[in-house]
Amino acid sequence: MDLIDETRKFVSEVLKDEPSTHDMSHIDRVESVCIKIHERESGDIKVLRLAALLHDVGIVREHNEGGDHAEYSADIAREFLSRAGADNSLVDHVTSCIRTHRFSRGLKAKSIEAQILQDADRIDALGAVGIFRSLVSMGALRALKQTIGTVKETSMNAYAQDPFEGFGDYMKNKPFKIKDRLNTNTARDIADERLVVMHAYLEALKMETS
Repeated sequence: MDLIDETRKFVSEVLKDEPSTHDMSHIDRVESVCIKIHERESGDIKVLRLAALLHDVGIVREHNEGGDHAEYSADIAREFLSRAGADNSLVDHVTSCIRTHRFSRGLKAKSIEAQILQDADRIDALGAVGIFRSLVSMGALRALKQTIGTVKETSMNAYAQDPFEGFGDYMKNKPFKIKDRLNTNTARDIADERLVVMHAYLEALKMETS
């Protein structure tokens, strides 16, 4: 089994009971978009795929303890890749990409691989899948607060008394700001297509709830 397949198996096991939208289907989509962007933007495909596979592997710890899943994921990735025999330069590059991927932290990605990972992760918050993920995530976060008391400080809109207001606040503060924070032209082209879907959905939602 090569390192990519070994990593996919490891992440699938860690995330098998993930209750929110940082599950294995999200990982697979981010990897796929990374590959698509890489076709036009270049970069090291091995670094990119490993970073995509491992970028949210710390989310379960965040649910349980709070804190930052990007930092947890980078630490877990370093331990896993080192144990798998990856060389230090590969480990350093992958973990550097993971540490800067998160939208809410606003960190600047330095390498092309880190830029592409940021873009692919943000793209998955757009379009029909972005709407689906936001609603599932709101439900999961509300449930986690009720069951184990965990509150995600960067997603306070999820806990709004009126879910419609919480969703509207989320849409204003994340998806429609994403395009301006993308790194590559390829990602911006994809974002344009997906934002059309989101605008149409919000117009329909406004009509049906007014």
